Amino acid sequence: MDLAEASDRLLVAAERLYYSHGIAAVGIDDVRAEAGVSMRRLYQLYPSKEHLVAAYLDARDVRWRGRVATHVDAAGDDPEARLLAVFDWLGLWFAEDDFRGCAFINAFGEIGGESPLILAAVQRHKDLFRDYLLDLARAFPTDSPDVLAAGVTLLAEGAMTAAAIGTDPDAAAHAKAAAQVLLAAAHRS
Repeated sequence: MDLAEASDRLLVAAERLYYSHGIAAVGIDDVRAEAGVSMRRLYQLYPSKEHLVAAYLDARDVRWRGRVATHVDAAGDDPEARLLAVFDWLGLWFAEDDFRGCAFINAFGEIGGESPLILAAVQRHKDLFRDYLLDLARAFPTDSPDVLAAGVTLLAEGAMTAAAIGTDPDAAAHAKAAAQVLLAAAHRS
């Protein structure tokens, strides 16, 4: 098995195990065994669990944002529909059988404050998501796309948290309704 295949296997196993069970609960040997990769190869690719977790988060970020963008692109060209499609996608994600909250918030909650590498991966994801929402807001007819994007970001992040801890089974729909109010208020006549 070459390095690329070993890395792919490790990242798939890391994502499944860390997202399902939590980072602290899963040992590096659990990931290695699930991936079918030798310990030597694992450490050749990722010199520590911290490096493996950061790589898993970076890979998940690319896939997660890609899924959001695909759903938003399917909503067409209308700027309002595109912004609101983010919340429709969140609702679909929250309904998935394996939904366990935001992997990045979970990672930060477990060990992010103790690990600059993991904190950087979490912050990178949150920054990229916010920047994506800012790009969507810039297409909307408003004088304050930065303020609009900040509000939409907070609604999306809040919905993720509420859905994860089970306080609001309709978190995405409620956040979408709040976003509609925000969009109406931000709309430039």
